Amino acid sequence: MPNNQKRGEEALSKLERELKSRERKQKARPLGVVAASLVVILALVGGIYFLSTREGDDENVQAEESSAAETSQETPQAQPIADKRAKALPDTVTCKYEDNGQESNGAKKPNGKDISTKGTVTVSFETNQGTIEMEMDRAKAPCTTNAISELAKSGYYDDTVCHRMTSGGLNVLQCGDPDGTGEGGPGFVFKDEYPVGTDQSNLYKPGVVAMANAGQNTNGSQFFVTYADSPLPAYYTIFGSVSEAGMKTVQAIAKKGTKGGVPDGQPSTEVRIDKAVVSE
Repeated sequence: MPNNQKRGEEALSKLERELKSRERKQKARPLGVVAASLVVILALVGGIYFLSTREGDDENVQAEESSAAETSQETPQAQPIADKRAKALPDTVTCKYEDNGQESNGAKKPNGKDISTKGTVTVSFETNQGTIEMEMDRAKAPCTTNAISELAKSGYYDDTVCHRMTSGGLNVLQCGDPDGTGEGGPGFVFKDEYPVGTDQSNLYKPGVVAMANAGQNTNGSQFFVTYADSPLPAYYTIFGSVSEAGMKTVQAIAKKGTKGGVPDGQPSTEVRIDKAVVSE
C-alpha cells in the first residue's frame, strides 16, 4: 500500500516540523509535558495506519496526565455524527464485499445490492461492563452500516472481546475481532466511505464510531469508539455515534486504563461482548 505509506510519511514529517518549531518552549516545560507531546505524535502516527493488527510489543511509556485513568472527571458527551456528505447519495447503492483470503470466523458476505441510504440502524453491544449502544447512519456509510448490521445479526460479535484501548493523543476503544488479537476479520473487505477522501478535520470527537483498517479500502469487522477527542486525519469511515448511556459505559472502561498503564494495549479489565442486538 505505497500510497497509504506515503500519506503516513508526509503526516509524520509535518508533525516533526511542528514539534521542532516549539522545541525551545518544550525544553522549558516539565518532563512529563514533553513526554506527553511525544505520546501524541506516536499516537497520531499509529492512528494514521490504525492497523487492525498491532505489530510488536507495546512501549511501556506513561506520560503525565495522559493515561485513560486520568482523563477529565467530566464525562465527555457523545457528539452528533460528524457533519454530512457534501452531496447526498441516491436512495440505494451497491456495495462490494470482496474476499481477502482471511479466515472468515464463520461470517458470510452480506448482500450488496440495493442497499438503502435512508434512516438509521441501532446496534446494542451488551458487554460484561455494560451496554454500548450505537446508532449507525445509512446516509453517511450505507455499506458499513449494512456490513456491521449483518455481522451483528448473525452472532459474529457475540462472545468476543474489545482487544485494544489507547490514551493520550488517540483515545479509543477498539472492538470487532473475534480472535481478540487484532488480526481477525470476517474474510471480506469493503471500500472506505465518508469522510475518507475529504479534507475535513477534527471529526473524531467523543462518541464517534469509525472503522479500523489496515490501509485504504480494507474495512472488515473491527471498529473503534472515541471516548475523548482524537485528532486523526480523515482516513477512517465514520458510521455511527454512541448513545449517552453507552458513553457512560465506554468512559467507565476508559477510566480503568490499560494493562500495565501503556498508552496502547489491552483494557485493564476484560471487555467482552456477550451479545449484539440490532434494531431498526
